[in-house]
Amino acid sequence: MKLPFFASDLGVDLGSANVLIYTASEGINVREPSVVAVDKNTGRILQVGAAARNMLGRTPGNVVAMRPLRSGVISDQEMTVKMLQVMFKSAMGSSLFTPKPRVVVCVPSGVTEVEERTVINAAIEAGARRVYLIEEPLAAALGAGLDISGPNGHMVVDIGGGTTDIAVLSMNGVAVSSSLTVAGDAFDEAIARYVRRQHGIVIGQVTAEEIKIQIGCVAPRAEDIAMVAKGRDAKTGMPHEVTLYSSEIMGVLQRPARQIADEVLSVLEATSPELVGDIAANGITLTGGGCQIWGMDQVLHERTGIPCHIADDPDSCVAIGCGKSLKWLSHMQEGTINIARRRIMQR
Repeated sequence: MKLPFFASDLGVDLGSANVLIYTASEGINVREPSVVAVDKNTGRILQVGAAARNMLGRTPGNVVAMRPLRSGVISDQEMTVKMLQVMFKSAMGSSLFTPKPRVVVCVPSGVTEVEERTVINAAIEAGARRVYLIEEPLAAALGAGLDISGPNGHMVVDIGGGTTDIAVLSMNGVAVSSSLTVAGDAFDEAIARYVRRQHGIVIGQVTAEEIKIQIGCVAPRAEDIAMVAKGRDAKTGMPHEVTLYSSEIMGVLQRPARQIADEVLSVLEATSPELVGDIAANGITLTGGGCQIWGMDQVLHERTGIPCHIADDPDSCVAIGCGKSLKWLSHMQEGTINIARRRIMQR
């Protein structure tokens, strides 16, 4: 009799760029951009996910397409609730006999207690029966298949859309962690600023992300790849296009990549020598969409001197880790986990 209730439990990767939902019966069955399109006059949700993302920068006056999550935390509570309601129904299917799910939601390791409560309240308003929180790098390590149950130390660098979470893990817990708001969105913003300043063309967020995915790199490529980007001339307002090369985009993206590498070094400096020795032997595991930028593992290896490897299916690691944690719900703490307070007490 426990299976139907367990099957309704959800693991949620509530990311700034994408929301992934894991169910015990199907695995990841929802993978949608964290975007909502709403009618400003009536407040009615028009589209959620990929359909809403396609509307970014293309909506009429009465419709706004927006991202209700910024830097890994909720910036618009009402829109987040409405988005989650749609995605929970999509994950579970709609039935009168479907029980309200227990939900595990990942949060950045730099989250405050107030932000934790905001996430919990949003999930409950969206239809959750109980809400449990798990730190993003811990979920990423579980999803990447790392054995963190023993005293052996592992380091995970999860480069998401809004935040980069760095953690040293041991004994099923986080020994040292850090979170910074330099991640995928920061790479996109750097590209948009560069194209406007250097070429005089205004491009949208979607175009900046396409440039990052297609020709973005933080280390030299074997050959210089080109891409045509379309936008609006900053002076005349007329349509315009420009050819961009991976070599020039590399110069743009290297600065945020160095910031991530510097933060990895800071975490290593705060880690005990024994755990650093383990990490040197085990290497650094990279997860999240941002780690797939060409050369990111190379930059971190050169900066730290420690081998770095990208996890299998890095985009899904956090969601898979949330799903794996569903087995341990009876041992998890419901409600806030006071990450910020724990970190202060460790100092």
